[in-house]
Order: sequence, then structure tokens, then C-alpha cells
Amino acid sequence: SVDHSRALAMANKYSILLPTYNERKNIAYIIWLINEHMKEFDFEVIIIDDGSPDGTLDICKQLQSLYGQTKIVLRPRTEKLGLGSAYMHGIKHATGNFVVIMDADMSHHPKFLKDFIALQAEKDYDVVTGTRYLPGGGVHGWNLKRKL
Repeated sequence: SVDHSRALAMANKYSILLPTYNERKNIAYIIWLINEHMKEFDFEVIIIDDGSPDGTLDICKQLQSLYGQTKIVLRPRTEKLGLGSAYMHGIKHATGNFVVIMDADMSHHPKFLKDFIALQAEKDYDVVTGTRYLPGGGVHGWNLKRKL
């Protein structure tokens, strides 16, 4: 039932991994969206910045001051080491019993987080994933080069 799924979700903590590289323009917006869509859940956002030269980490520090150190966890690295290793770095610092992998460029919209949480709780899935290739998915805002 929906009530049972909600109760299970409420008993959990979600560690949202958010690797960044030159996301100065996006980071405040995606953090705001995550907070809006995750208000009823226990969660942390672990930001793994890979030495962004555009000042992304400075914005992240301001966000941490605004939302708190337990909500916004900064685990920066000194250089660009790649997306996969950024997720691995973030997992090492996760305190939640569930890990959510996202992207700071809005290719993974936070509005779907509640649906993923509900589906996991309802079906007791080990993994829940989205795709842009099935009905309901998409690549809104992508240019032709990125779509290819």
C-alpha cells in the first residue's frame, strides 16, 4: 500500500551523490530542487567537486552555510578525476542506508526522487533506475551534439 511504502521510506536516510565540474550556474538550483522534493525525507547531498575552475566549490560552500553541514556535505577533490571515481568517492562518505546517484547538470531531475523512493519501498527493490529511452523519459534541453 502507499501508506506502508511511505512509512518504509520515512524510516530511511538517503545519501544523494552529486558530482560537479563547472556547475556554478546549476548547483544552487538543483540543490533547491532536491530540498523541495525531499522535504519529507531524511537525506544528505554529498557534493564531489573535481576542482572546478569556475568557482563551483565556492557556491557549494555558501549553500552549505544556508542548508547546514549535515544536509550539504562537501567532499571535493583537487582535480578532474572522472564521473565514475567521483561516485565511488561519494559512496565512501555516505551515511544513508540508500544511495542516490544524480548529475548536477539537470539530466536527472529531482522531481522523480519521490517516485523512485516509493517504488523501491513498495517492491523492496535493490536498484531503481530511470532512463531517457522509455516513454516518459527524455533529454529536454540537450543540444544535438549531446543527444548523439
